[in-house]
Amino acid sequence: MSLETLGWGPDLDLALTSLVSQSSSLVPGRVVRQQRGLLTVQTAGAAFLARAAGRLLHQAQGVEALPTVGDWVLLQPPASGDGEALMHTVLPRRSLLKRREAGSEHDGQLIAANVDVVFLVAALDGNYNPRRIERALTLAWNSGATPVVLLSKADLADNATARVLEVEALAPGVDVLAVSARTGLGVEGVRARVPPGRTGVLLGSSGVGKSTLTNRLLDAAKLVTQPVRPEDDKGRHTTTHRELFVLEHGGLIIDGPGMRELGLWGDEEEGLAQAFADVLALATGCRFSNCGHQGEPGCAVRAAVEDGTLTEERRASFEKLLREQAFQHRQTDAAAQREHKRAQRNQSNAGWARTRSKRRGE
Repeated sequence: MSLETLGWGPDLDLALTSLVSQSSSLVPGRVVRQQRGLLTVQTAGAAFLARAAGRLLHQAQGVEALPTVGDWVLLQPPASGDGEALMHTVLPRRSLLKRREAGSEHDGQLIAANVDVVFLVAALDGNYNPRRIERALTLAWNSGATPVVLLSKADLADNATARVLEVEALAPGVDVLAVSARTGLGVEGVRARVPPGRTGVLLGSSGVGKSTLTNRLLDAAKLVTQPVRPEDDKGRHTTTHRELFVLEHGGLIIDGPGMRELGLWGDEEEGLAQAFADVLALATGCRFSNCGHQGEPGCAVRAAVEDGTLTEERRASFEKLLREQAFQHRQTDAAAQREHKRAQRNQSNAGWARTRSKRRGE
């Protein structure tokens, strides 16, 4: 398999020129599979099970510096052709999709690297949730890739067109497609968004039909699928690994396990600004530049809710994600943590001062 088939381009040629001189024995390859910590790297000559070399682990400043599915790496193949290859370098990325690890306030999880399109898959069944789509859009914009919303199982919904219009309203400028892996509706539209050499990743919870859609894109039943639970429309975790596939027309797609939690990780502001551009545009009309939209006089956001321009649910979703982002910023930025503690002390001191004044009758 040629590197160009896997998405290699001129930008990687430039990166390789400055790195390959370090060791002529290192070869480039792309991480195409991840399962329980084991990585498979496809090179131009062969595929190898691979692990990070000790130096790469030692120099890594955090989990973001380690390889994940979609990464391009330089590795040392095993001497005998059998055994594990050693990954020495992760080549510069053009995008990185990540989330806060489920059940953790601090740890992050890498989902995919070097993707051009993040397909946010939401099923048109009892599990449909616009607020989850907003959260997923924030993650997608943070990654540096372009989000596209796929409303799957459209053949089972009587209101698919109305749902498309609803999501288009909460995601201005984002393509929204109704798709059905069973009938083929919208599948060609998905293929068109990953032309030859470009990579897409499917992101969604269990049971929304990601693996079924991947099988349809591949025209083969390569991935095991299961029906959702009829009592609550929730999916079963069938896919247990992440894998990159080359489609017949030359595009690439990454499928992986479903994710019930999509916690923000890091303090990037671009994703939230892109996902809630309408709310931020309204906020510019607030009387106070630091308006918290919690009842302050002259709040343009609250006014928009009252006149029906903005739904209360979308405003609340924005505020929730804004608080979550601020919390993550405090967790990852020592200076921000100090500033937060200082503000708390000042607020406490001010409170004590007011209390003393009242007691003195001032």
